[in-house]
Parts: sequence; structure tokens; C-alpha cells
Amino acid sequence: MGTYDDVAVGHAPKPSSHRATSLIETSSHDGDLLMQAPEDRRQIGVVSATFLIFNRVIGTGIFATPGTILSLTGSVGLALFIWVAGMLISLAGTAVYLEFGTAIPRNGGEKNYLEFVYTKPKYLATAMFASYVCLLGWAASNSVIFGEYILLAAEKDVTRWNQRGIGLACLTTAFLVHSFAVKWGLRLQNVLGTFKLVIIIFIICSGFAALGGHLKIDKPHNFTNAFEGTKGSGYGIVTALYNVIWSYIGYSNANYALSETRNPERTLKIAAPLAVITVGIFYMLVNIAYFAAVPKADIMTSGRTVAALFFRNVFGKQAERALSVFVALSAFGNVLAVIFSQGRIVQELGREGIIPLSRLWASNKPFKSPAAGLFEHWVVSMIILLAPPPGDAYNFLVNLISYPLSIVNAFVSAGLIYIYLNRKKFHDWNPPIRATLPVVIFFFLSNLYLVASPYVPPDAGQNVYKHLPYYLHCVVALGIFAAGAIYWVGWAVVLPKIGGYRLIKETRLEADGWTRSVFIHSPIEGSEDGGIDMVDEEPDLSVSAERTK
Repeated sequence: MGTYDDVAVGHAPKPSSHRATSLIETSSHDGDLLMQAPEDRRQIGVVSATFLIFNRVIGTGIFATPGTILSLTGSVGLALFIWVAGMLISLAGTAVYLEFGTAIPRNGGEKNYLEFVYTKPKYLATAMFASYVCLLGWAASNSVIFGEYILLAAEKDVTRWNQRGIGLACLTTAFLVHSFAVKWGLRLQNVLGTFKLVIIIFIICSGFAALGGHLKIDKPHNFTNAFEGTKGSGYGIVTALYNVIWSYIGYSNANYALSETRNPERTLKIAAPLAVITVGIFYMLVNIAYFAAVPKADIMTSGRTVAALFFRNVFGKQAERALSVFVALSAFGNVLAVIFSQGRIVQELGREGIIPLSRLWASNKPFKSPAAGLFEHWVVSMIILLAPPPGDAYNFLVNLISYPLSIVNAFVSAGLIYIYLNRKKFHDWNPPIRATLPVVIFFFLSNLYLVASPYVPPDAGQNVYKHLPYYLHCVVALGIFAAGAIYWVGWAVVLPKIGGYRLIKETRLEADGWTRSVFIHSPIEGSEDGGIDMVDEEPDLSVSAERTK
């Protein structure tokens, strides 16, 4: 059976203890080469990192999901409670990712954290995570929303293809900007983030005016008997919580570009809490603004247009059109942030050498950007954007992304718990930020609940889909992870056994200043037993080696 050898070329030997500190160059715990990045690529400071998170978190969720959440919970009081619960889970997640990010400041996010903890079978966790990253088009859903709100602003009928055609233009523009002009892409994100911040503050201030009775309609009095109509369905509460978590997705966005961040430890510990706490406060105040201006029955039937109803009730019909433009621009800012980070995860997976065409995905040519990784995410997002039938497409996309993320978060947080409980094994684990064990356990249990509960059948009329099985997104998500495991079995076990070779990992410093790993097929001499475990080999002055026997 095939085996792995890790060979770090061109560097002095590294100790094989589990080690992760807040150095700019961070080694993995298996003695791999320090993964390097050229200093001229470190273009992200505190402001850009904050807006990377802010733009990623605030897309269209706060404008599009409150109606769904209220219809699932049945009451204003429970809906607000669900938003608070989502905020607490997101803050706990931010703390977990802060600890991992300051300990392992490299591009790639969860890929690095899963590899650090789940070392056996070697690279299985990486292959399963790669399948999740490469087969899901995160940028698709907000591209759909962009198309819908642009058409609403133009007072055009929204059809399946004009909505998706405009969405494809949004997606393609984001891809081209980040491929050809990284600095200008970051600047555009910062501008849209600032604009988004101003709009949200404007909505909040308008909400306070609505509370004072400044409305074009009668005051709705949604806060009287706030828990009236509460539904006790477990499925409804969980699905509502998924929609809230969808609105918070992105608190780890800066973790995906830490190799390109100036002073990543300091930058991350300022940017992440600042962005997430600000968003949490804003979300609560925006929801209060909606409930102050829009009758409960209208919100429950509004679908994705509750923000438009808010502007119409407070300012009149023309303001509703202006709001549609604002939401569209917010969606575009989110698509920019998503494709920026997802392209870098694909590139980091390419640098690991595990996925097919790794050299292509790892490349920064020809524009000194991860254009190939960005292109991969563009292609997948385009397929997901255009393929689903109308009706249930948006909710399916939201749940298909949220559900596997809960699985990943459960394993990431479980890994940190394992580190806390095994101090002797991870004796050098000393990041500058610590989430603390109670916070990590809370985040783990929250995600475990989100993973298990969607399999409980919904009550009559509670299915979030009109025509699809309630569990479909769960089954598809598990299938995506299974595809990664099947790929790993073929790549790491079956093909090496058939071909009579072992896989030797060489980590090379490329001409552009970045490092990349390559797996070499080394013929096996004589008969060897199968298995994937470690063999130590004496390194020479230029090679540090840690082999698997």
C-alpha cells in the first residue's frame, strides 16, 4: 500500500513536535517546510481586514432573511431571541478562529487547522475539506440577490433568466477585478463596506423615527405581546437559526488571507472582534427598525423584500426603489469578499499538492493573484447560479452552504478542545489569543446541534422548501464530504498500491517567493506492508525529511 514521505527542500531540519506560534512564517506540526509568502504580497492592513469580514458578513442576509425567520418562529420576541443566539454563536466562533489564526497565520483558514489536529489518516481531512471548498459556489446566492434587486430597482419583472443573467455579470465582475487588480479589488471592497455601513446606520436611525410614529402607514405595534403566535417546532427554530447564521457567515474571512496580511497577529485580533461585534449590534437594531415600521403579517409574507417594505412604509414608493439599489450594492460587496477568500483557499489547497492540477491552482501567474483559484470558484458558482430550478433555489443554496459549514466548525472546535485537553502533546501551543475552553465547548455544542437537528421532520407547513425534501441539503452536503474521502482513498491508497509506489512530499520555494508542495511517486523496492504511518530518515544539510512507513 502507498505511503507518505514529507520532504522539505532547501531548509534546515525542523523538530517534529506539534508547534504553532505567532511567527509570520509558520510550520506545520509534522516537520513540514515553513510556508513562505513574499513580503510585497502583504497588502492587507487593519482597515482592509475589517472590511474583508464586514463585507463578507453583511451581504443580503439582514435584508433578505428576517421575513423567513419570523415566519418560522411565529413571533417577534422569539425571532429577536434567535438573532441573539446567532450572535452569541458567531462571537464564540470568532474567538475560536482568532486562536487558530494567530497561532497559524497562513492563507487557507480551516484547511490548516484541520491538518494540524487530524493527522491520521494523513491528509484525509484535507481531501474532504477540499471537496467541500471546490464543489460549493459560495458566491452564487448573493449574485442571485444582486440580480433580483437590480430588476426591482428598474421596475422590471423578475424572471428566472434575467435575474440570473445579471447575477452572472455580478459574479464575473468580481472574478475579473480580483484576478487583474488585487489592490483595486481591496479598495473597491473598502468603499462598498463604507457605503454599506452608512446605509445600515441610516436604516437604524429611520427605525427610531418609525418608533416615534413617523410612518406612511399606521403604527404596527409589533412589540405589544411580542411572543404572541410563537411556534414550538424544533425544525422551524433550527431552520431560523440557520438563516441567522447564514447572515453571520464570514467572521473567519480574514483568516483565509493571513499570508497576505501585514503583522497578521495584531491585525486579526483587532479586525475580527471589531467587525463581528459591530455587525451584531447593527443586526439587532436593524431588526428592531423593521418591526417598528412593517406589520408582522407583511413581514411574514415578504419573502426576501422586507427591507424594501420598510423603506416604502417610512419614506414612500420611490424610496423603495432606492433601497433596492443599496441592497444590490451590498450583495456585490459580499460577492467580492467571498470570491476573494474562496479563491485563496483553492490556491492554498493547490500549494498542498493534494488536489488534481495542483500546480495550476497554486500559481500566482500572470497577474500576481490567485487567478486560477478564483476561476475555479467562478466556474462552480456559475453552475450553482444557473442550474437550480426556480422557487426553492435561494433557500436550498443558503442551507447547502450553512449545513456543511456547521460540520466543519464542529470539527475545528473539537480539534481545539483536543488541544486544550492534551497539553503535553501540544506543549508548544501558545497563541497570543485564547478562546478559553468554555467558549470552545459552547461553539462545538452549538454546531453539533445544528448538524443533528435538521433530520427531525418539520411540522405541517414548516418545510422551508415548497417542492424539495426537507433533508435534501443535508444529504447533498454529506455526499460532498464523501466525495473527498473517496478521492483520498483512490489517490492515497488504491493507486499507490496498484502502481507500487509511495508518495513523497517535497515542499519547494518557487521563483515568485511562494512555497508549494509536490508529491513524488517513489517506486517501492521489494515487498512492503501497507499502511500510513511515520518513518524518520536522517536529513542532509539542505533537506529536512519526515517519512511515513
